[in-house]
Amino acid sequence: MNRRTLLAAALAVTLSGCATFGFHQPLRVMVAGIDPLEGQGMEARFAVRLRVQNHSDTPVDFNGVALDLDLLGSSFASGVSDQRGVVPRFGETLITVPVTVPATAMLFQALKFATTQTRPKGDYQLRGYLAGPGLMGGRRFNADGEINLPFMLPEKAR
Repeated sequence: MNRRTLLAAALAVTLSGCATFGFHQPLRVMVAGIDPLEGQGMEARFAVRLRVQNHSDTPVDFNGVALDLDLLGSSFASGVSDQRGVVPRFGETLITVPVTVPATAMLFQALKFATTQTRPKGDYQLRGYLAGPGLMGGRRFNADGEINLPFMLPEKAR
């Protein structure tokens, strides 16, 4: 009898925990800009500015962010930041994440762009994670859109 009671109590706690966490409205994330940073060796570095919108009645606290950026259908850059902040309820905030692009990815993307595109824009896919306080505090996000590609070109070519 004690086993059944313990199992029933554990199930009730688990289900009530899920109800308390609730289902969050997904965050809407867009690339607001990409600025060059100083690279090292065989890599390029960029500061990716993300506009994060919260479409819910609850603010989202975060204490870190990680992201992967695909460009023209291929892996392009990844980065992390220990930036902290809050995305206010029914509000937005800008988060800047430094990302690293291997030289091979830059070369591959430049060749791909040169052979398939006639305009300086490209499709991007963004996958990331806003770390949050507590055991279940983090929020994953996915986004896609179109971005201007001149940031990939040297200053003289722009």
